[in-house]
Amino acid sequence: MAHDLPRWVAELTDPRRARTLDELADRLVPLADHAIDVSRRLQGLLNDLNEPFKREALHDRVERLKARSNEALDEVAREIAASGRERLDRIRAEWDERLPAAERDRLDGEIVPLVARWEREAAARVADATSDGLDEAAQRLLGRVEELAKAVTDLIHDVLPLAREGLALAGRISALSARARRAGRGPVPGGLAEEGAEVARAFDEAVARLELEWSALGTRAATVRAALRGAEEAAFSQVTGAMTGCVEELAPAHVRALDEAESRARSLLEELTSG
Repeated sequence: MAHDLPRWVAELTDPRRARTLDELADRLVPLADHAIDVSRRLQGLLNDLNEPFKREALHDRVERLKARSNEALDEVAREIAASGRERLDRIRAEWDERLPAAERDRLDGEIVPLVARWEREAAARVADATSDGLDEAAQRLLGRVEELAKAVTDLIHDVLPLAREGLALAGRISALSARARRAGRGPVPGGLAEEGAEVARAFDEAVARLELEWSALGTRAATVRAALRGAEEAAFSQVTGAMTGCVEELAPAHVRALDEAESRARSLLEELTSG
């Protein structure tokens, strides 16, 4: 819905309606300032758009992926160790019930190392799978970022000239304002009036384009940021998928290893109690 300002606003601000040289000079200044402002805002948005694709940002993105992967791997290792401790606690409870304290050393000497060795082996296999998944995920992430960077670079090359045109127009307007002040006082000469009308029309057209491009670029920038976050999450999901797949493959062997340790402990216990 259009919201028109009162007619007197244009009478007091439009350079095309200036009657004196002072009025023309004064009315041109806000136009130059606004052209500079919208051009700088557009340049700033372009800089923000390019920031995530600098070398440091790419390095940080991969390091975040590595850190998150290591945290997930540590969590899996803790779960493996916790299941081993739980099984050892059950074994130890039975030994405590049936053997005096002086005869429990063989539990720590024979059974605990069995469980610990399996835990190390399982953790190492998960770590290898995670490392492989991380390498693949990082390459895929960098490939996606590179593809997105190319599109952003093309966009910047298309839009940046508009911002420069806006700054150049601001320079023209400022120069015309300065000429009007140097011309003295009195009515606006025909030549300056025509130039004032020309730069006012150019200002209206250029600022409309700049404001429209700034708005559209803001939407694109938000989309790019969301795409980068999505690429990072997809890469992390790829790593955790490799990790989860390895854990699922290891689960039966993990249970068997703990069962074998518990069976060995029971046999040893029977040996000690029957003797």
